[in-house]
Amino acid sequence: MAAVLSVGGGLCLWVAFPPFGWWALAAGGPMTLAVATRGRSARSGAALGMLLGLAFMVPLLKWTGIFVGDFPWLALSVAQAAFYAVLGAATAATSRLRWWPLWVATLWVGTEAARSRVPFGGFPWGRIGFSQADGPFASLAAYGGVALVTFAVALTGTLLAAAVVNAVRRQPGRWGRAGTWAGPLAAALLMPGLSAVAWLPLPGASLTDGGQTATVAVVQGDVPRAGLDFNAQRRAVLDNHVQQTLLLAEQVARGVRPQPDLVIWPENSSDIDPYQNDDAAAAIDRAVQAIGAPVLVGAVLDGPGENLTNAGIVWDPVEGAGASYAKRHPVPFGEYMPLRSFFRIFSDQVDLLRRDFMAGEEPGVLDIGGIRIGDVICFEVAYDSLVSDVVEGGASLLVVQTNNATFGYTAESEQQLAMSRLRAIEHGRSVVVAATSGISAVVAPDGTVVQRSELFTPRLFVESIAQRQATTVATRLGAVPEWAFTAAGLTALLLARLIRHRRTAAAARNPSATRLLRVPGSTSQKGSP
Repeated sequence: MAAVLSVGGGLCLWVAFPPFGWWALAAGGPMTLAVATRGRSARSGAALGMLLGLAFMVPLLKWTGIFVGDFPWLALSVAQAAFYAVLGAATAATSRLRWWPLWVATLWVGTEAARSRVPFGGFPWGRIGFSQADGPFASLAAYGGVALVTFAVALTGTLLAAAVVNAVRRQPGRWGRAGTWAGPLAAALLMPGLSAVAWLPLPGASLTDGGQTATVAVVQGDVPRAGLDFNAQRRAVLDNHVQQTLLLAEQVARGVRPQPDLVIWPENSSDIDPYQNDDAAAAIDRAVQAIGAPVLVGAVLDGPGENLTNAGIVWDPVEGAGASYAKRHPVPFGEYMPLRSFFRIFSDQVDLLRRDFMAGEEPGVLDIGGIRIGDVICFEVAYDSLVSDVVEGGASLLVVQTNNATFGYTAESEQQLAMSRLRAIEHGRSVVVAATSGISAVVAPDGTVVQRSELFTPRLFVESIAQRQATTVATRLGAVPEWAFTAAGLTALLLARLIRHRRTAAAARNPSATRLLRVPGSTSQKGSP
């Protein structure tokens, strides 16, 4: 039964994310794991956590193997599931503490903090908070970032677990008292309502509220075909974006669309280095001259040395190529190959990545046409610090340049868009997503999607967007909530360890003392939640 619960919890987490988006079911993951591991050994908890992690990560990350085969997908899924094995062991260890639903919820935040940092810089995909863009918990992102959203969902789940555990116990005289099923159930049901109320003090959510407006255009030029070889026709990809920009210029000239102050091209819109290829530079310059506004071009640059750089380049109609941002977090196994010789033992596909991308050093804060934008490239939107850095650097508008052609017609683009929506709420900024093949979007500061494209279709957006300067509580706090929750979870683990050591020592001295020992918050005490 415990194994079934764990698998069911993992599936609940999966369907909380796009393409399903059943956000309310996310609480089912923490709830089922808490029930399944209640009172069990750490080893048993680890096995149950691994089951939950596999049931969650294997279907969620299916898109990672769409064109490279099953091994990379399954290897990544198993590696991520291992974090949930540790979480299961920790959940079991803390399950007898007083107020255990609270401590278990903090452990979920700590697990996501670890996943977001190790190994190779971490992989934050699948953080519970990212599933909540359409639900009431999303408002909490403005106060404590994604970590607070995860904590609220996890606490809702563990409170439900406490209600189930206490209801099943059915001890005489416990019904209706504090700590029985009614109290935790009421608290769990109250959590979404409190989160919804948190929307009320937030500033205006309209694209045009909160500052001087600028007209921003987004170009989705599309690619010749999906897959790993989407850029085999690199000039065709560049020409697609040039032609769409020329079309935009024609529409502006006819009065169909307003003149933009800034145009955003996506990641990989020029996989030909315009610094070294005069034809590519001329094509970009032709589009920029036609639209009469600076264009942020996503380009792959040769160098340094034998390596490559994934960059966003500001291309001005008067001055040409100017300031640029180099992606700070290249994707391991996608943009660079760590431990290449080791991983070649398992798959020769590591050599499909012939040249490694180098990481940039400076945040993507760029001044373009009088607009201070914060540029993050593709998966960087998933990393708290990379997004926070550009907002702290004065960015009044967030830009996500991305290329999802590698993942075909999968849920990857929808899941990435959900992250952008949470970032909008977290920092009180509009977010412009420019994707080579979709999904491109314009997101208001309350996470509402104002415009969006479909996959593998050319598309143009033009929107008037306020340049917002106010900062949210989450922006000012930064990583403090995440570290505070993580520290609380680790403290609970230490306390559980000390209690277990005390019980073991007491049993060794006098076996009969075990029956008399009272552990704070254990199931032997009345009033335990």
